[in-house]
Amino acid sequence: MGRISERFAALRARGEKALVPFVTAGDPDLETTEAIVLSIVEAGADLVEIGVPFSDPIADGPTIQRASERALRSRTTLRRILELVKRLRPKVEVPLVLMGYANPFFAMGSEGFADAASQVGIDGVIVPDLPPEEGEEFYGALASRGIDGILLAAPTTKPERLRFLLERTRGFLYYVSLTGVTSARAGLAEGLRESVLAAKRLGSTPVCVGFGIGTPEQAREVAAYADGVVVGSALVDRIGKAASREAAVDAAGRFVAALVRGMRAG
Repeated sequence: MGRISERFAALRARGEKALVPFVTAGDPDLETTEAIVLSIVEAGADLVEIGVPFSDPIADGPTIQRASERALRSRTTLRRILELVKRLRPKVEVPLVLMGYANPFFAMGSEGFADAASQVGIDGVIVPDLPPEEGEEFYGALASRGIDGILLAAPTTKPERLRFLLERTRGFLYYVSLTGVTSARAGLAEGLRESVLAAKRLGSTPVCVGFGIGTPEQAREVAAYADGVVVGSALVDRIGKAASREAAVDAAGRFVAALVRGMRAG
């Protein structure tokens, strides 16, 4: 059992749900990202998604697009992110997951990336633009090294496709709450609860919901029926608006602590 599965098993035993914050690596620089990750783990994050910046982030809204632009200007690369994870791994026990588009991973080669990720302690990888049929070699390389290849589903996913994804994902299934790009929104998508519960009835794989969740109240609502809640844009927005690196670290920790309190209150 990998670190991700162990975390969900421990949470399930306590009757709790996972909070999964997302941060863009290198925004505004990798040293600050390292401090932010430590801050949000201390604040109660159960897993951390570390975004790999890319020049054409087709699934992301303006907030994460701007964060990727800032990170790329600070010369953030996948190899430097792996070095960041290597520094973080002895300091944090929670699972660390990379989320990024296929190009940077493929540039390293499936085997080369999987080797490097395994050596630094990556627990899972999410690639929004790589379906399992087109990523057999990549996901196989991850699996052979004990790294979870985490797949995504959406409200438009048909039941038979959803069953297929649940059989092949590892760690958890990332359920995209809406049709559209990442962005914090005023309200949750209509019918989300029913869609997530339908997915959960198809198997025992944890289902985490992301896209559009930006407040403690929304996190609490989603945690009532999902196994985990992913919060990205709302956190990245606070980091981007901070007046200094120290303020960014503080804002990130405070926001994650508020999300944890909201979820636990429910």
